[in-house]
Amino acid sequence: MYDVVISGAGPSGSKCAEVLAKAGYKIALLEKDINWRKPCGGGIHHRAFSLVPKLRKLNIPKIKGIVMHSADYHKLEYELTGQKYGTVMDRLEFDNLMRNVAIDEGADLFNRTLSTDFIVKNKKKIGIKTKTPSGIKEYYGKLLIVADGMSSKLALKTGLRSKWKTEELGIAKCAIMKGDNQLDEEFIYTYFRPYKGYGWIFPLGNKKFNIGITTFGEDNFNYNLITIYNQFLNDPQIKEYIPDSNCKIIWSGAFPFPAQGVLEKSLYDDNLMLIGDTGGFVSPISGEGIHTSIISGKVSAEVAINSLQEEDFSRVYLKRYKVHPEIKKMGRNFKMKRSMIRFFYENNGENLNKLLSLAEKDPEFKNHVVDMFLSKSLPSQDFISKIKVVN
Repeated sequence: MYDVVISGAGPSGSKCAEVLAKAGYKIALLEKDINWRKPCGGGIHHRAFSLVPKLRKLNIPKIKGIVMHSADYHKLEYELTGQKYGTVMDRLEFDNLMRNVAIDEGADLFNRTLSTDFIVKNKKKIGIKTKTPSGIKEYYGKLLIVADGMSSKLALKTGLRSKWKTEELGIAKCAIMKGDNQLDEEFIYTYFRPYKGYGWIFPLGNKKFNIGITTFGEDNFNYNLITIYNQFLNDPQIKEYIPDSNCKIIWSGAFPFPAQGVLEKSLYDDNLMLIGDTGGFVSPISGEGIHTSIISGKVSAEVAINSLQEEDFSRVYLKRYKVHPEIKKMGRNFKMKRSMIRFFYENNGENLNKLLSLAEKDPEFKNHVVDMFLSKSLPSQDFISKIKVVN
């Protein structure tokens, strides 16, 4: 019997396990395959370093700025001030780093363990049933945390939400490549498209880089992902940075991700919390989900500690997770960004073109643009009005 059983050992699940194990609780961390690499750009916000201190001890790229391009190639360059820097990591390396931190704190990791259903007794979820190479295994816990991604079978079986609709998703294709390039390894590069979507190039050091493209919303139906991915690779603007057409493909993959923001009505129930991608902790427009997922893991663990101390695992008590200030702030931020998507992308991305055109000329406005896309600030009415008056 465990105090908490966590299904999914990605960033959110591992952070949750770390905090709980460090507090002295017995934790089961279930993972289908620790050698699976999540298809993802791997960009990590500078705020994540306080949540994952071991990052500072690694020999990884220090990302000190961003270059953003509109669909008509207006360009915004921004460099972080002071000692701040983010990074880019191969998700296989990063996810295993976080798992190992949780294990070091005392969590029990069970690899090659696929969660299939809840164990229910007297209408109460008391554990998780899994498939393993050696057969069916069951894990019992006072609290159950679902952190096994947007395709989670458990999330659907909670009854809290239904299957994602295609228009509620982002769909992306990316690759890790190696070859000669003209990238500044201290910057990441993003490219908004005339459709609802964006492309990216993230340097990984040693001539390696992560490159990809995504669509979201109704444009998931209107564009073929493989076609626009190949078009992106061969775009003359991209060729300026990556002139070598014979770059070695180290790995490639495609993936869907939630693009609607936090599922505020579907985050908790008796004995149960949903975190990470499972709970929609991915920022609309930018698609950034690593930092936000880690926060959801930390907050859910803090609520779980209080729940265990009080021996109260009811839905009423676990509502503290949903109303936690950090979760509420993310929810408001994501909701506002989602409402801005239609405005930004109308008329083939015209307003995004205006946005970056204005940012090229106005340093103060540029700071607001960067804050909106890379942090938690919300656009003001004055901000929107400036875009509308640009010819």
